[in-house]
Amino acid sequence: MRTIELAERIGAACEGGDVEVSRVSSFGGAGAESLVFVEHSRFLKAALACAAAAVIVPADAGVAVDAAGYDAEITGARGKVLLVAKNPRLAFALAAEELRRCEACEGGVDASAVVDPTAEVHGTACVDELVVVREGVKIGARSRVGPGCMIGAGVVIGEDCNLVARVVVYPGTTMGDRVIVQAGAVLGSDGFGFVPHPETGRFHKFPQIGRLEIGNDVEIGANTTIDRGALDATVISDGVKLDNLVQVGHNVRIGRNVVVASQTGISGSSVLEDGVIVGGQVGIADHVRIESGVILGAQSGVPSKKVVRGKGVIFWGTPARPIGEYLKELATLARLTRKR
Repeated sequence: MRTIELAERIGAACEGGDVEVSRVSSFGGAGAESLVFVEHSRFLKAALACAAAAVIVPADAGVAVDAAGYDAEITGARGKVLLVAKNPRLAFALAAEELRRCEACEGGVDASAVVDPTAEVHGTACVDELVVVREGVKIGARSRVGPGCMIGAGVVIGEDCNLVARVVVYPGTTMGDRVIVQAGAVLGSDGFGFVPHPETGRFHKFPQIGRLEIGNDVEIGANTTIDRGALDATVISDGVKLDNLVQVGHNVRIGRNVVVASQTGISGSSVLEDGVIVGGQVGIADHVRIESGVILGAQSGVPSKKVVRGKGVIFWGTPARPIGEYLKELATLARLTRKR
């Protein structure tokens, strides 16, 4: 993509020319069509001295640009294109997304794939080696289904999605646009629901016939599992980011722009409202509600049916409580231990 167009898409100002860039990279790995970024002016000279074609810089970088190039006091800067942004790290991430969408996808179905005749695969979508696509599936434009994936009957995959490899998508799952699913994830599997018989003690499986709804711009980590709803739906809203090895139970509803770190388990029928942040190895029991903006620290535990509220408040410990209270309790315990 040309840098003037890229700058417009990411909300930056392009200064010093218009060149083509094809990838993002570090300073050391930069090539003739690379884009790099700096967050602090003290790293600017190093960025301008690397082989990259363009550099995203902070708005306060203070580099003068004229028709002939850059200020002569900056060695190697002449001819380097700058993309000036208020938040260079964010601009770099947005640029990487734009460049990834521009990657050529020839489209087509690999000869080793098994695709049901009733499936609708867009002409620009890619279905790779050893993929199985069942009846009634819809795969949108420019989406890629990587090697070894299994796509169940009636699944809907939106545009610009990327199922990396060995992803299993059960029937009753729909996903929006720009969804990334890392290797080994399982979407829409049966939830863990059983009813005990009062006389025999035997557990009988409760019907798991619901669906899984995944919004736009969602990323699902490697080996993460998301259960379908028991009778209704499990919902993953727009912008959710799930790390590797996360378990989401049946009937869970996750709001917009929620971030969940690795090895967290979310039990059935819990709700995480918009903007919640969950650290690693957090355990959330069933029928819990985590209200908007709450931050759960690593290894926290939330008991069944609890409501956690406090936008911007960090909760820690088991049971989870505001970190100020948690630290006071630890300090009190330490004092009592010393006295004893």
